[in-house]
Amino acid sequence: MLFCFRGCEFPMSKMEKVVLVTGANSGIGLALCERVLLHSSRIRLCLACRNMRRAEAARAGLLVAHPGADISILRLDVSSVKSVLEAAKEIKKRYQRLDYLYLNAGIMPNPQISFKAFFNGLFSRKAISMFATGEGLLTQQDCVTSDGLQEVFVTNLFGHFLLIRELEPMLCQPGRTSQLIWTSSSNARRSAFSLEDYQHSQGVEPYSSSKYASDLLSVALNRHYNKQGLYSTVICPGLVMTNLTYGILPSFFWTLILPIMWLIRIFTNTFTLTPYNGAEALMDIDEEMAEAFYVELLRLENQVLRNITQEKRNSSIRLQKAQRNQDFIA
Repeated sequence: MLFCFRGCEFPMSKMEKVVLVTGANSGIGLALCERVLLHSSRIRLCLACRNMRRAEAARAGLLVAHPGADISILRLDVSSVKSVLEAAKEIKKRYQRLDYLYLNAGIMPNPQISFKAFFNGLFSRKAISMFATGEGLLTQQDCVTSDGLQEVFVTNLFGHFLLIRELEPMLCQPGRTSQLIWTSSSNARRSAFSLEDYQHSQGVEPYSSSKYASDLLSVALNRHYNKQGLYSTVICPGLVMTNLTYGILPSFFWTLILPIMWLIRIFTNTFTLTPYNGAEALMDIDEEMAEAFYVELLRLENQVLRNITQEKRNSSIRLQKAQRNQDFIA
């Protein structure tokens, strides 16, 4: 039995495998879960999602198609450092091993499209490239989380990086291998990423930057973890009609241009269109940049964890002072 993604095959033994998918309640994540369950019944599948109501609905739908399947849900908000740390602890309690970690959760907040660029590009030689990558078309408005991190960066990349680091003992076990699979994008472009501003706080294309960053990180992770049996793969589902895509333009507009997109699909393999096809599914990577980025992420991880520790200490001190004040009043 094989797990098949475009460009790689993962052998399935008779031993039960543990598969965790982030952002699994819809779109590519849910479609991947469907594919996983079709390939083997000897799967312990975990849907790691931010919204528990939607996660439970996704689980119920999967169980209708696959009665008796071992499917659980886990609360995980990759935009929150605390949520990632709590989820990692819960995963360690539930499972003794983790075979496949699908890093799929992601956001593209407040996408805006330049209609001028769209119509200018529509009748130019760059039309196919423009449709395939969104270059010059899409911008987003990012914000800062309560952890002081850029929301798109932490949701699409850094939260997943922290999860990998916290789960390292489960992913790197002697005598066995584990697989990381990142959902990248055809919108991932080197021109949108800067090592000096890897959170993309100064730009207007945080989604493109974060997806290129995931390509970089995958290369660095392989360099550091392959000897420990952990392998990282990036897949590009192409342009897929999901909730994220429909957030870019009104649904009626997609209906109008869908025939054009199907036509362009003849010339480019990045137009998979359906989530199911996208789950089956291009990198311009500088390995030195990938390593430098990995070092920066380690530094950021140390800083964030120190902040969390200090916050806990401060909270404990405040609690102790309040308790002493109550005792004094009493």
